[in-house]
Order: sequence, then structure tokens, then C-alpha cells
Amino acid sequence: MRITGGNLRSRKVEVPKGRLEIRPAMDMMRESIFAILGDLTGLSFLDLFSGSGILGLEASSRGADPVACVEKDREKFPLLLKNVAIAERRVECHCMPAERFLLRNRSAFSIVFLDPPFPYAHRRELLQNLAASATLPPGGLALIHFPREDRSFGKVQGLDLEDEREYGRSIVRFYRREKSMDTTAPDLPPGPQ
Repeated sequence: MRITGGNLRSRKVEVPKGRLEIRPAMDMMRESIFAILGDLTGLSFLDLFSGSGILGLEASSRGADPVACVEKDREKFPLLLKNVAIAERRVECHCMPAERFLLRNRSAFSIVFLDPPFPYAHRRELLQNLAASATLPPGGLALIHFPREDRSFGKVQGLDLEDEREYGRSIVRFYRREKSMDTTAPDLPPGPQ
């Protein structure tokens, strides 16, 4: 796979063995999503279910800092570390389930990308846990990638659905965390146009 834009454009990223298990995001989808997000300078980015780390690298390549990746598979984790070493800025990597990371994490990220395996059955709960955690601040943007066959989760308490984009069999939804009355949100990327 290749990084599609930014200062690391065209750099190759290795894919872990068992590609079907890890299911890297498609190039066209990644390029489209990051075109929607635009310049990420000054924003932070969290890649949950990282696999190869390609999404975190795409974000770092476009100026996001800090960037963090979470991957639970200990056999695939060394390749994630190898891949993110090409980034000009440090990409923090955590080897643990995404669900545990959300429970333990205290850092806020401007953008959170969730790319669970297609058979994953707990997308609504995962988004609810994200909305209830410190990980996504008020006004923060959450994107989730899932198969077209699974439209069972739409509304999620604490998140406003802003957009939905289809890429073949895949769908990416854009959710914005609701702003609380007593907080001002940081400057975050605008919603999809």
C-alpha cells in the first residue's frame, strides 16, 4: 500500500500477513476521506483498529500531531511499529484492544477513525463509549468504516451524524461529538462538504 497524500505521499507501507484479517482501507477511500478532512495541521488524530498504521500515517503526512495508533494483535504490532517509523513526527502506538484504550485513555483527539473488522458486532457500543469518554472532545469528529450490509446503527447518543459516504461495499460515517453548553470546542475540521 502507498500513502496517498501529504509529505509522505507515495511512500510504501507494508501490510501484515493475513491481509483478509486486517483488511486495510482502500486507497480510493483513504484519498477521498483525507481530501474531505483537508489540512490537519494543528489537529490530533487517533487510529483505532490500526492494523498496518496506514490511516495514522496518512494523518501524520497531512500535518496531524500528535497521532496515535491502537492495534490489539501482538503478532502484527511489530509491523505497525516498523511502518510508523517512516513518519517525520512520532506516532504513538498502543498494543491493546480499542475498547480498553477508550476506557483508559485521558488524552483528547480532534479526529478519531474507527476501522473495526467487518464482522465486528459492537459498533454502536463502541461509538457510545467513544462519545462518553475523554478521547473525543466536544466538537470532535469521529469516522467509522463498516460494510454496507450493516446499517443497524445510525443515531448514537452524544454524537450527531453529519455525513455518510459509500465506497463500493464500504461506508464511512462522519459523526460530530455534541458540544456541551458550558464548553467552547477547539478549532476542528469542518464537516464534509
